[in-house]
Parts: sequence; structure tokens; C-alpha cells
Amino acid sequence: MNASYRGIISHYEDCLKQHGEGARAVDWKSEQDAAIRYDVMLGLIRPDPARVSLLDFGCGLGGLYNHIGARGGHPIDYSGLDASKDFAEATQRLLPGVPVYCQDILVDSSGLPQFDYVVMNGIFTRRHEMSYADMMDYLQRLLSKAYEHARIGIAFNVMSQFVDWELETLFHASVADVSAFIGSRLSRNFTIRNDYGLFETTYYIYREPTFARK
Repeated sequence: MNASYRGIISHYEDCLKQHGEGARAVDWKSEQDAAIRYDVMLGLIRPDPARVSLLDFGCGLGGLYNHIGARGGHPIDYSGLDASKDFAEATQRLLPGVPVYCQDILVDSSGLPQFDYVVMNGIFTRRHEMSYADMMDYLQRLLSKAYEHARIGIAFNVMSQFVDWELETLFHASVADVSAFIGSRLSRNFTIRNDYGLFETTYYIYREPTFARK
């Protein structure tokens, strides 16, 4: 694993050791904020009567799986993935029978299938000790690789620049920088969400347009 982002993963592993469960174990302030993030991530899924598959990339303790079960709605086949062995093993204990992958796809993505949707919740919100440029490079490389495993679309969030404050340890990514990368390297079909009350911006990227030409 590359040392540049090992520090970020180690930070979350420390949170897991300290708190053990709940939102604090993945360094989120409250269960209420976590529920909002989950709903925003699930907003990626387009209306479709068919059952869909979803990869929760950086699944932490599988909170999204429990949220899906509690809210009902669209039938979803859930799988989790985490580069941290500590989180992957904890999720497997908490969610027996649920597929959980443990791998760093920048090193090796073999064995990881395609899914209809991939969501990356909190993967790019903290940059820890990485520079802005290094974090942007990490986002581009990891997002490009994860997008290969999404048949329909992918969602991810960053910290918003539309705030009264910015923290050095967080990744307040420029909308212009992120949009330029998405539009030129991944897809022109994307949506930007800054409307859900948290200090974040979420992007939905689709392979095909939402509205087909007539």
C-alpha cells in the first residue's frame, strides 16, 4: 500500500480501535449525519424495477447495508470493500454472509467484479498530511480504477469549498478541478450535489445520459 494514503487509512483504523462501533468508528460526528450521507449516496440509483448490485467502496463497518435494510425501497444486492483488513474483518463479523472484499485496487483489482453502482462515501473527504495536489492525484487514480467496476454509475463526496472555514486535514476540493477531471477522463454525464445540509459536495457520474434524446 502506498504510504501517501496509508496515513489516511491508519487514521480511520485508530478511530475504529477507539470507538469500536457506530458513526464515531469511521470518524463521523453523528448517526444523523451518517444517515443523510447514506441517503445521498443511494440517490445515485436511477428508477428501475429491476434488482441492482451495489459496491460500498470503503465500507467501514457496513453502516450503509443496515441503512438500506431499515429504509427498504429499491431491491439492492450489497457488497462491501475496504482496503483496511481491520475494517473488512469487523464488517464480516457484523454482517455474516454479506460479500466483503479486502483489497487496495490501486495495487491489485483482480477478482473484483463489476457492479451496477459503486459508492465511495468519505473516501476523499480527508487528506490528512497529503498536499492538495497529491490528494487530487489520489482521487483521480482511485476514482478511475473504481469507475471501471461500475456498469451504470458511481458516487463520491469531497468537502465543500462553499464554507466559512476549511481545515488543513480535510480535502476541500475545487468544483472546477474535480469537474474538469470527470468531464475529460470519465464521463460528461455527471451531477453535482451541494444541497443536503452538510459541508460536503457529492458527485454522481453515469456512463449514459439520464434523459435519452428523442
